Amino acid sequence: MNSPDTSEKKPASKSSSKPALWRHIKSILSELLEQLERYGQLMRIDKPIGIWLLMWPTLWALWVSAKGSPDPWVFTTFVVGVVVTRSAGCVINDYFDRNIDAQVRRTQSRPLASGRVHPTEALVMFTALMIVALGLVLTLTRLTQLLAIVGGVLIIIYPLCKRYLAAPQLVLGAAFGWGIPMAFAEQAGEITRLAWLMWLAVMIWALIYDTMYAMSDREDDLKIGVNSTAILFGQADIFIIGILQGILLLALLLIGEVANLDMWYRLSVMVTALFMLYQYTLIRKREPEKCHQAFLNNHYIGATIFIGIALSYTFSS
Repeated sequence: MNSPDTSEKKPASKSSSKPALWRHIKSILSELLEQLERYGQLMRIDKPIGIWLLMWPTLWALWVSAKGSPDPWVFTTFVVGVVVTRSAGCVINDYFDRNIDAQVRRTQSRPLASGRVHPTEALVMFTALMIVALGLVLTLTRLTQLLAIVGGVLIIIYPLCKRYLAAPQLVLGAAFGWGIPMAFAEQAGEITRLAWLMWLAVMIWALIYDTMYAMSDREDDLKIGVNSTAILFGQADIFIIGILQGILLLALLLIGEVANLDMWYRLSVMVTALFMLYQYTLIRKREPEKCHQAFLNNHYIGATIFIGIALSYTFSS
């Protein structure tokens, strides 16, 4: 008969517990990174086109209102404010549209539509972003603060306009150009006629590029009952976009005359016209992917106009 094993079991060494602890830490960090990624997608940080389309008009106004030398703090505040408010706008838009987005091919994978982020989390995030925006605005003048309130209202009501207005892009344009009167109020101390001219030009521009954007979703929007100018314009969409592009070019030239911008700016408007011709080649067959590509191309229009403004002030006598 074998004798019983009387040897004592050795306690687990400290080194053997380290891999388990490390795996637990890695799991927590992985989950945290995944959550941050979902929040980043909700704010569309991974798709910065909206930031640029909001940023460029703001930069136009900062340079023109300050005659080419914007105040460093005002510049920093407005740039950060653009990122924060655009992120907040995306969050509240997706909150209101979470059920609609789930029915659209292009948007059904968004965090709220797919259930990867809870609606309550979205509201908390929107509130936090607006608090940050408020903190930035409080460093500016009273007139700018009052204008910021209007901008905040535009951000909130735009998602609802798609349900009730035939042309919700007008509200989007008003919101995306609102940094212009704010910049003039902060740096010039008043909202001049030039500021309102620039704001109207941006409204026309937004009507153009967001119609292109809506053209890529037209079939889905018709099914679910969401309004857009792509639906409103119908088969005249390309013709109307062309007319609006012509009006925008004239408005940009008028802005240059009023602001006394030189040949560099006029050259930028000429390049802008070439971009518009390229966009026409993309949308003329109404293919959704190419319509979306034309929408994205507007980033270069905004950048081109800003370069023209900046060079005009840099090399002006």
